[in-house]
Amino acid sequence: MRVAAVLARKGGEDFAKPGKLVEVRFVKGQSLSLTASRLMALMILVAGGDAWRDISHRMRKADIRRSHKGNERIVDMLEELHRTLFAEDDLSWRGKKATKRFNLIQASWEEVEEGDKETGWIEWQFTADARRLIQESETYAVMNRQAVLGFRSAYALKLYEEGALRLHRRQPVWKVDIVGLRAALGIDETKYSDFAQLRRKVLVVAKGEIDQLAHFTVDWTETRRGRAVAELEFRFTPKDAPAQIMTVDEVSRHSAGRRARRRGEVEREVGPLPPGVEAPESPAPRAAPARQRSAKYGAVVWDRFPDGGLQFGPTGQAAREIALKVGGGWDVDLIADAYREHMGSRLTSLSGTKLEKSWKGFCEAFYARRGRP
Repeated sequence: MRVAAVLARKGGEDFAKPGKLVEVRFVKGQSLSLTASRLMALMILVAGGDAWRDISHRMRKADIRRSHKGNERIVDMLEELHRTLFAEDDLSWRGKKATKRFNLIQASWEEVEEGDKETGWIEWQFTADARRLIQESETYAVMNRQAVLGFRSAYALKLYEEGALRLHRRQPVWKVDIVGLRAALGIDETKYSDFAQLRRKVLVVAKGEIDQLAHFTVDWTETRRGRAVAELEFRFTPKDAPAQIMTVDEVSRHSAGRRARRRGEVEREVGPLPPGVEAPESPAPRAAPARQRSAKYGAVVWDRFPDGGLQFGPTGQAAREIALKVGGGWDVDLIADAYREHMGSRLTSLSGTKLEKSWKGFCEAFYARRGRP
């Protein structure tokens, strides 16, 4: 809670979610939808360092609905949070092992708008069990608000929370059996009974979103017993400076076209039509690879990173100026060779703003790791 209070005072996009709330499991057959999971994350963000106190917390409806004009979905999300049960291992009154079931939201209030005004606030209280979990948590996951709101899969959001928690524990590996994975991600036992389906519909989708929006990447290995997959080992790897810059750029962009960008494609930009010319009714052109795009900065076109020395060509000279400015005095061509080796084939897909930011971030990271030459 001290960490949550510090992050709240900073006023940025990052917030802390208590580890015990991340690891609490759903009751069999229940899970939260993506919108309800987002609302819970926003509640934790707003409550900040006071989440463990027996008090009410408040949030504007506008902060929940974002681009949606109506508030009808807020009612559905609140009611879903009220009726969803969570479970944890506990002891009975006789001291025997038992499963405790509980809710996270005790009560909530929603202001009723007058007339057509789409304003108002919601107010809520966490249950005593939720406050106890929050107060007892000694570990936490630092999550990004824009990333949380950017996920399109509830399973991806939950796996993101698991990864953020383990990175801050400095234990970037999560070993879990299939039953535990389903309980942690809230996958109903009737869905994806075949692991090949679970891999394709849940894990591959989650990895794509996390690798694009999170400050880390995720991979996993599968352990089989006979022919069946019995256990998985997830590994969460922090991104380096250039990749983190690209992630920050992505989460700040509109979600439209995010899936295409994840596949290495962007929509082709078309200029305004001449007066009197109507737009054709034919389908939009196929997406063009990102490397075909370029952005102008003055007289420099960052179409691709130079192959040779940085003294040749406008792009090479612009890259040289950046390296001289933030590279800490290291030889610019030495940094360029290290950058090419680090990026590998990924370098061919970068252009425009992304290429410039990636190069600048690498120069800064190169100097930060090695110090002055």
